[in-house]
Amino acid sequence: MSANSSDQLFVKALRLGTLLAVAVAAVGTLVGYLVAGMPGVFAALVGATVSVIFGSMTTLSIWLGGKLPLNGFYGLVLGGWLLKILVFAAILFVLQGATNFSGPVFFFAVVASVLGNLSIDSWLVLTGKIPTVGK
Repeated sequence: MSANSSDQLFVKALRLGTLLAVAVAAVGTLVGYLVAGMPGVFAALVGATVSVIFGSMTTLSIWLGGKLPLNGFYGLVLGGWLLKILVFAAILFVLQGATNFSGPVFFFAVVASVLGNLSIDSWLVLTGKIPTVGK
């Protein structure tokens, strides 16, 4: 395989993660509307947006961190993780008292996205043909 086979894997992960977010947004919007009306639609769209941003941040931090020394890799990945926790807490704080927002729809949209991203990442790792020994 070429030297940039890992780059191709990360690009594929970003593409599939984006497609997953679009699917979660579409299905979540329909289910959210049927369950909670327009607040459900809004919650599903926010959940899909959060999933694509956070999933992309994870993939990009590992991709870029792989080009750094080990300490830089850990700093970038753990710093991104901490940033995601803080941003997610801020999003929950802002949406806490919103009347036009369905919490359960948001929860299930985020859970579906997380499980979907884990499935995508696992599948890519298991089927990826990346050499483990360099030149």
